[in-house]
Amino acid sequence: MSRCQSTVFRLFSLRIGLRIKTHLSSPVDQFCRNKSRYTGKMNINSTVRLNDGVEMPLFGLGMYLSEPGSSAANAASSALKCGYKLIDTAIYYKNEDDVAKGVRDSGVDRKNIFIVTKIAEHGYDVTVEAVKTSLKNLKTDYVDLFLIHFPLGGKNIETYKALHDMKKEKLIRSVGVSNFGIHHLKGLEEAGLPTPSVNQIELHPFMKRDELVKYCKDKGITLMGFSPLARSKKNDDPDLIRIAKAHGKSVAQVMIRWGLQKGFVTIPKSTNPERIKDNANVFDFQLTDEEMKALAAKPDDFNAGENEWNPVVSPWEG
Repeated sequence: MSRCQSTVFRLFSLRIGLRIKTHLSSPVDQFCRNKSRYTGKMNINSTVRLNDGVEMPLFGLGMYLSEPGSSAANAASSALKCGYKLIDTAIYYKNEDDVAKGVRDSGVDRKNIFIVTKIAEHGYDVTVEAVKTSLKNLKTDYVDLFLIHFPLGGKNIETYKALHDMKKEKLIRSVGVSNFGIHHLKGLEEAGLPTPSVNQIELHPFMKRDELVKYCKDKGITLMGFSPLARSKKNDDPDLIRIAKAHGKSVAQVMIRWGLQKGFVTIPKSTNPERIKDNANVFDFQLTDEEMKALAAKPDDFNAGENEWNPVVSPWEG
């Protein structure tokens, strides 16, 4: 990287409020090497340093709705072989054991993989047992990032304390939350608990959540965006189609790139090996300021989930 490129990259990192570290590319599948052109700003190995000092990959594979069994295992394995460094699963997804098989089948060393999982049931003792079960399912001695899946049902404080106690035992490297709104985050703070390292929420050009994003960045909480493709429900948007055509990319690749340029840890989901490869081919172009402004102007209220499920606005029950 030249001095000029290095300066630009540092300024970019400061602008998004993150410290992003870019490593030299490691060997990956020949297909991926042929399709990737390093731009000097970020690549598939780029990481963000969390507020607890843990380095987290900026890009990974989401496992939600990946059907348990060979489909989920093959997705995880394909992604890792293609250079992905992060796999996001959850107890609720019922595919933690498939992630373990995918890791084993990929041949990639566990220490080079960042595993995220989540707990949906709350309570101190429940959480301790759930962590042990996840470790058994994932066939690993530790989880890199453990999240409270959503704030519904109360007992969040007990759950959060339990996760931090398990972190002290070296069973978890970092503790965060998912689907937490500002009032939920304030609830943890008012209880005198450590600031979460990550808040995983739905993020895409049609669900930008600017106020929540700003709050998290001000507090040093890294944003992790799920459903970055809005479940393909906005593939007919004229601006996305225009931008994709201008770069010779797909609408999906433009949406993934949007998340990365916003500084969000971005985890597109797919079980199709070709799409998994294509989703990683987003580091050889950059959206212009005009294109980012066009996407910023999109309505900000589209929930891609079923039944408009949105726990971010649910009451805080402690």
